[in-house]
Amino acid sequence: MKIFRKLRLQELLYNKKDKRLATAIKLMVGRKPLNLSLFKLAVKHSSAAEETKHGIKVSNERLEYLGDAVLGTIVAEHLFIKFPYRDEGFLTETRSRIVNRESLNQVGKKIGLEKIVESDLTEKGFFTHKSIYGDTLEALVGAVYLDRGYYFCRKFVLSRIISPHFDLDNIINTTINFKSKIIEWSQKENREVDFLLKSITGSQRFKEFTVELKIDQEFFTEGKGPTKKKAEQEAAKNACEKLKLAI
Repeated sequence: MKIFRKLRLQELLYNKKDKRLATAIKLMVGRKPLNLSLFKLAVKHSSAAEETKHGIKVSNERLEYLGDAVLGTIVAEHLFIKFPYRDEGFLTETRSRIVNRESLNQVGKKIGLEKIVESDLTEKGFFTHKSIYGDTLEALVGAVYLDRGYYFCRKFVLSRIISPHFDLDNIINTTINFKSKIIEWSQKENREVDFLLKSITGSQRFKEFTVELKIDQEFFTEGKGPTKKKAEQEAAKNACEKLKLAI
């Protein structure tokens, strides 16, 4: 009862902008925010950051960092339980297909984040910040986690992000050849791409291959796997994410 009384008192102090944000968050998350300031911060892009008297720019980047970790944990736990007999490589790839920037960006748009995100970007700026809504979605997850705790946040992620927006059966039945994607990109951009075997560690039975991906003879990403082929795919996948190629 104390929480509800506190909420009612807080709402009396909301201005029109606060009320609109609180209503939007309730529609997205399923509950009213207990601490609206967390969600104000979650929707504030770095381009609209306010500088404190100490010279610190306040934006959603810290919440994005937290939300990225929480989201990754929730998805990893969900897949671990849902697919009890699949190996680590399958779980890792499936999770990366869900939490990659392009996927999250699309979900962010679908749930309405583009209507409430605060930014100061020109059209050119939006082109260079193509993942703005995916980044904001991660910040939103971070805010929900701090506002309501892990178990509520888990329910929010699974019921309002994963279930309605990701077809797991389609994801696991559709494999992406990341190496081909990088080679296709290199040919289009006239860049030189090389996959170099860096090391092989482990026992005869359980080996781990490490592969470096170089672009124009400079180190770009690294991948590890139980075979050279899987290590190359991991290095290529990391490169796709780094280059923000649609996955």
